[in-house]
Amino acid sequence: MVVREYKINGMNCGHCVMAVKKQLSKLALENFDVEVGSAKIKFDDTKVTEQNIIVAISEAGYQVIE
Repeated sequence: MVVREYKINGMNCGHCVMAVKKQLSKLALENFDVEVGSAKIKFDDTKVTEQNIIVAISEAGYQVIE
């Protein structure tokens, strides 16, 4: 298992959090906690790649800060 925290640019309210959660819920993640500006995600890297997570966040309309 991998646990990683992602900083997310452009989030500023509960609707932003819900948009990110909706996209992340489509992935086979173990667990995730999304707050304004960040997401802490636990995942099995044999099932989900970091690129999958970054793409899901961008599909919600936000950008992961490297």
